[in-house]
Amino acid sequence: MAAIILLAIVIGFYCWLQTPGTPSRRALLEVHKSLGMSALVLLAFRVAYRLAVGAPGYARPLGRLTHIAAEAAHLVLYVLMLFMPLTGYMFSGAGGYSLPWFGLFQWPRLLPRDDALAHVGQTLHGLGAYVIYAVLAAHVAAVAWHHFVKKDEVLGRMLPPRR
Repeated sequence: MAAIILLAIVIGFYCWLQTPGTPSRRALLEVHKSLGMSALVLLAFRVAYRLAVGAPGYARPLGRLTHIAAEAAHLVLYVLMLFMPLTGYMFSGAGGYSLPWFGLFQWPRLLPRDDALAHVGQTLHGLGAYVIYAVLAAHVAAVAWHHFVKKDEVLGRMLPPRR
């Protein structure tokens, strides 16, 4: 899921640098939207799993402040994983743009065509991107602190298991 989200962020940023209306930008936006909707569907499964099974415990007991910071960071990440696809959907759907999923089908438009609503979605999606950049920077800094300063196993727990 992290790879899908990171790829969506990179493609979204690259699209922002492209000239609006060009075929390459449109093609990249189609992939960006597909990745965003994929992340939203995976988030639903992830939340259902966490509600059924619970969150994994921490590798070792954390201090009170560290525990609060970790819980807050996870909450912010989950809110962003919901916020970004929904505001992107609002921007595209209300703006009358296509809502493809990798060329296989179109997501239904549940919002009426409404330029004002599309503008709100676009603005919120853009602001959310800045929040994501800040959260990612903080996340990377926290992981680096754990790995290089505390020398604990936090990074290893985040990576796929080695074979």
